Amino acid sequence: MNTSAAAGLSPEAVIPLDALDPDAPPDDLAWLDEAVGDARVVAIGESAHYNRESYELRHRLLRHLAERHGFGAYAMESGFTEGWRADAWVRGADEPLGAVMAGGLTSLMGLWTPMRAHLEWMRRHNATAARPLAFYGIDLPGSVASPLPGLDAVLAYLAAADPDFRPDPGLREGVAAFAAPSPFSAPAALAAYTGLAQGARDAVTAALADLTARLTSRRLACVARTGAAAYERALHTLRLTVTLDAVVRALARGDHQGAMNARDAAMADTVDWILAREERIVLAAHNGHLQRGPGVLPGMPPMMPLGLHLADRLGDGYLVIGATSGTGQILNTGPDFYTGTLFTPMEAPEPGSLDALMHAAGHDGPFAVDLRRLSPADAEAVRGAARRRAGVGSFYAEQNALESFDLVVHLSRVTAAEPDQDAIAHASDDVRRAFAAWTGGEG
Repeated sequence: MNTSAAAGLSPEAVIPLDALDPDAPPDDLAWLDEAVGDARVVAIGESAHYNRESYELRHRLLRHLAERHGFGAYAMESGFTEGWRADAWVRGADEPLGAVMAGGLTSLMGLWTPMRAHLEWMRRHNATAARPLAFYGIDLPGSVASPLPGLDAVLAYLAAADPDFRPDPGLREGVAAFAAPSPFSAPAALAAYTGLAQGARDAVTAALADLTARLTSRRLACVARTGAAAYERALHTLRLTVTLDAVVRALARGDHQGAMNARDAAMADTVDWILAREERIVLAAHNGHLQRGPGVLPGMPPMMPLGLHLADRLGDGYLVIGATSGTGQILNTGPDFYTGTLFTPMEAPEPGSLDALMHAAGHDGPFAVDLRRLSPADAEAVRGAARRRAGVGSFYAEQNALESFDLVVHLSRVTAAEPDQDAIAHASDDVRRAFAAWTGGEG
C-alpha cells in the first residue's frame, strides 16, 4: 500500500459539519464562505444518485449560498425541457407538487421526499425574496431516454411562433418508436432503436436537422410573435433533442465514449446558456460529471466531463465540491435495478482510495476538506489516494483529487432517500411498478 495514503489525514484537515439538516444554523459553513470567492458556478457532487444525505447537503448549501452570497439559480442533473415546469412551480404556479416532481424532474431525480422539501423551500423563499431563485435542468430531455419531451416542446412552440409551418408527422412517429417513459424502460428503448432499419434512423436525424434549419432561419419572425426568451428556450431545447438523437445513434453502434462526450458537452453548453441569464448558480450533479479531470468508467476510454468544459471556460469562476462516502446503501447498477432492486449495500471503501482516506479520518459525522489549503503531508496523502468510488457497482476510477476538486465533503454513512408516494403516483406505469417491487407495495 502507498505509505503516504496510509498515513491518513491530519485532524487539521478535517472541517466538521454539525448537520446535514437544511434547517440547521449556518455556523459550521464558514469554510464555504471562505471558498466561494467570486465563483459564478459552485458545483456540488455526489458519489451516487438518490441518497438522502446528498439531497440534504445540496439543499443546505444552496440555502446558504442564496441567502448569504446572492446565488440566484439552482441547476441540477435533470432535463432542461422538463425543468421549466419545476421552475414555474417554485415561482408560485398552481399545480400539484407531486405532478411537478414526477414530470418536472427527470431520471427519477424528483421522486424522493428530500427533493420535495427542497422545492417547497425554494417556493417559500421566492414568496418573500426580492429576486426569485430559479430552477433549471441541465440535462438532455426524457431522462436521456426519450427525445419526445424535447420534440413536443419545440413543436408546441412552432405552432404559436410559425403557424404556417406544417411539421412532418413522420418525425414524431419515428421518435415515438424508440421513446422510453423512464430510465426503467431505457434498455428496451435502445433495443427498439437498434432494431429499426438504418433508413428509419436516418430519417429521424434528417428531419431534426430540417426542423433546426426551419427554426433558425425563421428567428426574426418567431421572435416577433413570441419574444426572444421563448425563442431562445425553444432553440436550446431543439439543440438538446438533436444531441440526444446523436447519443442514441452512438450507443447503437457501441460508441459509449462518444455518447458520454456528447451528453456532457451539451450539459456544459446548457450551463453557459443559464449563465447568460443568471449571475451565479449552484450546480448539482454526479462527481463524474463535475470533476475537472477526464472521466473513467468501466471498459471505456477516458471521456470529457461537464466539469472539464466548465473549468476551461470559467477558470477560477468554477468551484467544485466533490463527495465521498463510507458505508450504507448505494444505487444498484446491476440488471435487477430495472425490476425494482433500486439500492444495494455499500461495501467498505477500498484501501488506498480517496473514500478510504476520508473515512479513516476518525470523524463519524459529515465533514469537509479544503484541498487547496492542505499541509504538504495532507496533500501528499490525498495525492497518494489515486482512486475514487465511482458509484458504478464496485468500480473505482483513477483520479487525482487535487486536480479534480477544490473541496471534498465526506458522508460517513449514506442511506436510500425515502420515496415520495405522491410523486410516484403521478409517474409512468413502469416507474410505479419498479417502486412497488422495491417497497413491497402495489403497482
